[in-house]
Amino acid sequence: MQKSSKIQPLHLADANRSIYHVFIRDLVLEALIGVHRHERKKRQPVRINVDIAVLAVQNDPRDRLSNVFDYETIVEGIKEIVSEGHINLVETLADRIANRCLADHRVETVRVRIEKLEVVTEAESVGIEIERKQPSSIAE
Repeated sequence: MQKSSKIQPLHLADANRSIYHVFIRDLVLEALIGVHRHERKKRQPVRINVDIAVLAVQNDPRDRLSNVFDYETIVEGIKEIVSEGHINLVETLADRIANRCLADHRVETVRVRIEKLEVVTEAESVGIEIERKQPSSIAE
């Protein structure tokens, strides 16, 4: 079993702006990812962490899943992206995950970290982290 990430979580929640923080921690999936020949044929474990700043919808106080950003939908979306087939770059995978999150207009910012867990034997992991914003909030 892989160790969990030692990366400290972000603190995105903001009461003044009605922002809540949705996160997915240490999701480990087997992926066909990488530019090397052997990475095209054999799945390898990747650890995925996602932090999402979501604008709270205050107009309906009822206790309904439809009133919030559902992390389960994002987990299923990540699994779907990974299952679609080989991806050359971890950056591409991170962008696809970020775009999936940003498809919901309530998402202001998403940060995605992808770690390959068995690439460098001397390191626990290697990878990248990206941050993306809603197109409408980039100019702000």
